[in-house]
Amino acid sequence: MDVSLNIAGGGCATRVFLMMKRVLLLLLLLITGICVPMEVVFGQAAANGNGTSVSSSSSPRPSVANIGSLFTFDSVIGRAAGPAIAAAVDDVNSDPTVLPGTRLNLISHNTNCSGFLGTVEALQLMENRVVAVIGPQSSGIAHIISHVVNELHVPLLSFAATDPSLSALQYPYFLRTTQNDYFQMYAIADLVTSYGWREVIAIFVDDDCGRNGISILGDALAKNRAKITYKAALTPGTPRSQISDLLLEVNQMESRVYVVHVNPDSGLSIFSVAKSLHMMTKGYVWIATDWLPSVLDSLEPDDTDTMNLLQGVVSLRHHNPETDLKRSFMSRWNNLNHKKSIGASGFNSYALYAYDTVWLAARALDVFLNEGGNLSHSTDPKLSDTKGSAMNLASLRVFDGGQQFLQTLLRMNFSGPSGQIQFDLDKNLVRPAYDVLNIGGTGSRRIGYWSNYSGLSTISPEVLYTKPRNNSSSNQHLSSVIWPGETSLVPRGWVFPENGKPLRIAVPNRISYQQFVAKDKNPPGVRGYCIDVFEAAINLLPYPVPRTYMLHGDGKRNPEYNEIVQAVAQDRYDAAVGDVTIVTNRTKIVDFTQPFMESGLVVVAPVKEQKSSPWAFLKPFTIQMWLVTGAFFLFVGAVVWILEHRMNNEFRGPPSRQIMTIFWLACFEIICRPLNKLAFPSG
Repeated sequence: MDVSLNIAGGGCATRVFLMMKRVLLLLLLLITGICVPMEVVFGQAAANGNGTSVSSSSSPRPSVANIGSLFTFDSVIGRAAGPAIAAAVDDVNSDPTVLPGTRLNLISHNTNCSGFLGTVEALQLMENRVVAVIGPQSSGIAHIISHVVNELHVPLLSFAATDPSLSALQYPYFLRTTQNDYFQMYAIADLVTSYGWREVIAIFVDDDCGRNGISILGDALAKNRAKITYKAALTPGTPRSQISDLLLEVNQMESRVYVVHVNPDSGLSIFSVAKSLHMMTKGYVWIATDWLPSVLDSLEPDDTDTMNLLQGVVSLRHHNPETDLKRSFMSRWNNLNHKKSIGASGFNSYALYAYDTVWLAARALDVFLNEGGNLSHSTDPKLSDTKGSAMNLASLRVFDGGQQFLQTLLRMNFSGPSGQIQFDLDKNLVRPAYDVLNIGGTGSRRIGYWSNYSGLSTISPEVLYTKPRNNSSSNQHLSSVIWPGETSLVPRGWVFPENGKPLRIAVPNRISYQQFVAKDKNPPGVRGYCIDVFEAAINLLPYPVPRTYMLHGDGKRNPEYNEIVQAVAQDRYDAAVGDVTIVTNRTKIVDFTQPFMESGLVVVAPVKEQKSSPWAFLKPFTIQMWLVTGAFFLFVGAVVWILEHRMNNEFRGPPSRQIMTIFWLACFEIICRPLNKLAFPSG
């Protein structure tokens, strides 16, 4: 026998009336001799004004089962989720095959975009003995509430909390019924890599969802040999002036690839400021996460002002297969409850996930009851000490069948308007996938897909699931993109920062072998073979490289090359260009380019045929050298003449004879004396 008592109202009179009714009922049962378990007579549903029935495993189904919803009603996601949840509850209650004999009762609470109010509303919601909570949409609130549901054993089914750090190990009763941002960040990393970009700037809201999502993005980029060069954090509700200051700061940096991961309710202000700062022009790349399509899908069709702000932006959107269930839901959207308050344009993909979340709870609850589950609640001993406090925490009850119900939820496998609802071992939805959108004109167009099965592709994931997995780089491509500035040319992704300095290039100021490097009067101030090779390599780059050549040395003698290498190692120069020999001690402190000989580069010079000359023997020495040699000969002859002419008569005579003797002695000392040494060696 199943007994349930429903009391509406409150106050002292209600509690007295309830107590009297319990006593009368107990006396009636004792008189009639009917034995009823005490937990049924005094079940917690008797004190619940919302009519949750409690039954034993052998009892019939309860007449009412309470589920709660927790989200911000007046938000981009809330305006879509609200009517979808209400429609799902109506559909469940009108379907005789699901929860027959049990009515699903929805209790909704508004979090008002506040972590504090969200926590308070969650505690108030738990007082209604709910068996599941749908929401919240905020990852920050989900972190807090997850501790509550863990204690009370109430599954928390969130259709919008995408924070990757909401793990199954830390929060066992948290179940995400939408895609995990972990996969979205890997999709963005693959998108960045496919265009050859290596550095990005992340613009995000400084909350749990923003920080943790960007952290995953950094890990994903690192696996593809890319990185986040700067993390620009915005506080929730940042005013326009601070957004302008932040964008001006990042615009001074090198990277021109921006990943925007913010809240849908305030994200458009970033693009509005960027437009005013001329940052939506050619050369810029803007990639937005799934928040942007949620906003665009909720806009009125004739909202051209917003579309003009977003020309050329690339974004990701949850991939929901085009099925009959989805088309049927879309056709019903305009007729759903509360359409007058949200308008026909309030739809986005979160409405699909919210709708399927209600059906997930209903189907699992049906299986749970069929397997003998009981919707009973019991007192939490840990909260008994708080009885009588102003917060009334003692009124919170533990869902006795929470663990069994959670396992039932994890076993569910069905198809809804959002796609397949099935969970993997990490409690994530199976087959995560995203549409890649390019915004242009008056709307957006799909340029491809991403899934963790096949990566980027122009073929839908449903088709690729039927084929063998192939993640080769040749298959990772998208359709053509119209980038900011209405260009189809893929942006380079970076520029030299406006506050950057040109490279300081050291050049040896040689006085010999100036064919390699030498000072020049014409710009850039140096010339030579090494300079020509360096300039040719610079000209092959697809971007400009500001540089300044700095001569090293006084120009009177060849500089010390070890000093040049040491100056580069000490950051006095950024590089050196010249005939610098590659030796072991130098390679330990600096890096060298490929040697000229190994590169195959040669110097081509014209060859002039010259006839032999009898005076060719004079070419090894310069004129100055020959004059010095001749003067030395005369000096030797003069010295010999001075020493011999007083004692040797052959050194006397007229001046002409003595001069001839000096010339003869000079030649004799240079030529004949070595011959005498060769002929008559001493010793």
